[in-house]
Amino acid sequence: MELLKLAALDEDDLKIISAHMQDAVLRVRDITWMPRKARFALVVNRFEWLAAHRAPHDRPMRARTGLHFEHVLSVKSRGIRRQAPDGVLSLLAITFTPGPEPPGGFVDLIFSGNGVIRLEVECIDAWLEDLGQMWEARGVPRHDLDDVE
Repeated sequence: MELLKLAALDEDDLKIISAHMQDAVLRVRDITWMPRKARFALVVNRFEWLAAHRAPHDRPMRARTGLHFEHVLSVKSRGIRRQAPDGVLSLLAITFTPGPEPPGGFVDLIFSGNGVIRLEVECIDAWLEDLGQMWEARGVPRHDLDDVE
């Protein structure tokens, strides 16, 4: 597999990054907010969904991946235990909500267990890059859905 390198400058681009980041895992300590640089960054172990959907002989893979956002005005979180730096988070999705002054708005990083990190941004400016070779994952992430009657 080739290493991934993507940029997001609008909401459609961000949806593509979100799809590639689904089921990425990270520790709380791998999240950094740099207010003086207006940058928010995280490093994750990204699950490579494209490899998982190929022929049955392909094994599921993960890659160490960096993701950062520029032009970040503020960062808020809910359900993230920042005092537990070794806590493990599983990223489910990244969404964008337009704000009152386009192109600004809010980028939400949504984690399992109802955790959310909200970035207030001047505009969408996100960069994703795999940082090294992929390795075989222990398994494929599962999302059990509740029975709906």
